[in-house]
Amino acid sequence: MKKSVVLILIIFFLSGPWTGSWLEGQGRRSTAVSLTSPDNRLEVKIELREQISYSVFFNGRQIIAPSPLSLTINDNVVLGRRPVLENAARTRGDETINPPVREKRAVIQDRYNQVNLKFRGNFGVIFRAYNDGVAYRFYTGYRVPIKVRSEQATFNFPENYSVYFPFTRSFHTSFESNYSYLPLKEIGQQRFGFTPVVVEIPDGPKVAITDVDVDDYPGMFLTGSDQGVPGLVGKFAPYPLEEKLREKSDRELEVVKEADYIAETRGGRRYPWRLIVVADRDGDLIATDIVYRLAPPLEIKDTSWIKPGKVAWDWWNANNIYGVDFKAGINTDTYKYYIDFASKYGLEYIILDEGWSDPADLFKVNPAINLEELVRYGQQKNVGLILWCVWLTLDRQLERALDYFQRIGIKGIKVDFMDRDDQKIVNFYRRCAAAAARRQLLVDFHGAHKPVGLRRAFPNILTKEGVMGLEYSKWSNLVTPDHDLMLPFTRMLAGPLDYTPGAMRNAQEKQFRAVFDVPMSQGTRCHQLAMYVVFESPLQMLCDSPSAYIREPEMMEFLAGVPTFWDETVVLEARIGDYAVVARKSGESWYLGAMTDWSPREFELKLDFLEPGRQWTVDLWLDGPNVSRFASDFTRKTVTIASGESLKLSLGPGGGAVARLTLAK
Repeated sequence: MKKSVVLILIIFFLSGPWTGSWLEGQGRRSTAVSLTSPDNRLEVKIELREQISYSVFFNGRQIIAPSPLSLTINDNVVLGRRPVLENAARTRGDETINPPVREKRAVIQDRYNQVNLKFRGNFGVIFRAYNDGVAYRFYTGYRVPIKVRSEQATFNFPENYSVYFPFTRSFHTSFESNYSYLPLKEIGQQRFGFTPVVVEIPDGPKVAITDVDVDDYPGMFLTGSDQGVPGLVGKFAPYPLEEKLREKSDRELEVVKEADYIAETRGGRRYPWRLIVVADRDGDLIATDIVYRLAPPLEIKDTSWIKPGKVAWDWWNANNIYGVDFKAGINTDTYKYYIDFASKYGLEYIILDEGWSDPADLFKVNPAINLEELVRYGQQKNVGLILWCVWLTLDRQLERALDYFQRIGIKGIKVDFMDRDDQKIVNFYRRCAAAAARRQLLVDFHGAHKPVGLRRAFPNILTKEGVMGLEYSKWSNLVTPDHDLMLPFTRMLAGPLDYTPGAMRNAQEKQFRAVFDVPMSQGTRCHQLAMYVVFESPLQMLCDSPSAYIREPEMMEFLAGVPTFWDETVVLEARIGDYAVVARKSGESWYLGAMTDWSPREFELKLDFLEPGRQWTVDLWLDGPNVSRFASDFTRKTVTIASGESLKLSLGPGGGAVARLTLAK
């Protein structure tokens, strides 16, 4: 028996790089556990003293200062206070993921080193180190349900670095903000924002923070540190005990009574990942797929029916179709026109947005619409229909409504106005996605928080909003090229974003006006085109009027053919908030998108990502010579280029460019 104990202790102490020391005058050992990434550039050091804390090093430089973590449950039992380590199990992960919906690439390599720290008290913390980030999560092993009172998630920094931060005023939010750039200490404890956020380390990497695998638990907001150090602290919405419709609203359910806990959940479970992405170059924030790697595995057996694609969308352009012999509006003739347009250009779907039914009853169809006739008409033209709905109404009618949609041949739902991510709403996302998957329905979550990994388990979730997108141009001037160039590095890090690009009315900064019924965009026409390559969304909107697109055949040559899912992604040039040039592969072809802020720029791009020894036909859509005066000006041309040669692009203010590269015949 004594030999077994000795053997166990030997295994325990030799299970990986650590150091142990006894605290003087106390019978308790202080332990430090170290974990490195597969390429040894990232290191996590976990200290076990009065509490659990961790720090992160990149190439030997500390980028996350010691940061405590804990979980408070039931009657204020603090998991992580005076921790007693029982076991540290080290494992390595090295597997290949083939996502059924290819966002960045067809094959994802999932390589990491992991340590599972099990503590006395039937709980533990798992740390993972990837080459591009570090993540940790709690787990508990209780047999009965528990209440999580609070979670201490801290991210301290060695110095008062600056952060790109999207503020919000309350937990009831559409997760749509511009990003502010300010020192960490200026956030304070009275203000908070949602994730992802990006911290800029001078002469060092960018550090992004977000949460992944959020299930039966609230999402993570961030506020300033209350310890006098530069840092960020997790903030979580309390569990909602009572809700009511907001005043003068038929769809926004707000919390009027909160619990003194953030989650009531099963006692045996794993909790969300707290993720720290480390990007040596700004472009690494675009290229990484670490959120997908940390997400829960696939839960749908058959995914063959899930079809990404492009969508003709009605709401942004206010059904402003013209040159027709009927009165445009929310009616059958108008949507047949949308279907005809989609069919002509090979678009997979149209959306019937607000107005097709009573927002409070999905079975009260607008009498001007013959829904089943539209479905049949779409089937004849190989165009599917997606229906908009208020989440509150859908949740109340979920099974019956989805059964009806499936029976008549609807292809998907656009679910809107959740505007929260407390535990109750997070559980709705899963319930809705699962119910839709059982009926082979696609899902677009609008009025939603950012992706947190559920799309890997349910790839029928093709896109999510949770972004200040082009819709804001209908009533404000907040959606600028500067804002657009923040999104690939921040919000898109979490997953696909339903920004809804495609405006054909374009304006330079001084020319822009917010006109709700006849909207325009800020920046150039080619800036809009580039979004179809730079912004990821397997369900990508064409937001403008079909009548406008039909009069722009050179635009539709690009928009009709550009894919919405990709086999590979290469970031050629990138600087957060300023510019992004991204190349993406689809089959044997490559597409290139370039975007800039209000500053005009020139790029000379080395095309060494192309298959060597081949000639390529490059079809280009470029800002025109007068784009600084007339933002819709563009130039269309075709050139031939060899692998390894350079391609020069000139972008105007708020400009863009796109290229389609195919093997020369």
